[in-house]
Amino acid sequence: MSLTYFTFSTAFILGLTGLAFHRVHLLSALLCLESMMLSLFLALSLWSLQLNATNFTTTPMLLLAFSACEAGAGLALLVAMSRTHGTDRLQNLNLLQC
Repeated sequence: MSLTYFTFSTAFILGLTGLAFHRVHLLSALLCLESMMLSLFLALSLWSLQLNATNFTTTPMLLLAFSACEAGAGLALLVAMSRTHGTDRLQNLNLLQC
């Protein structure tokens, strides 16, 4: 495994562990998701450049578009949650109460 693959794998795993173990605020969960998407985007970009295949060149841009939609939906949920509950702490969110 080369150093670049190791770096992107480590960045993805760090984002995943941050999402799994540090879920106090919704904003920190969203940042962990964005770091995972960024490492996936960079890994797919380098992979399509190394393969020199033209049919894989649109995959990173498609992932980036979905990542932007996910970030917009996450921020909308963050704003809605902070307006209704007064904080973005995930402990205060009760799905049975909605």
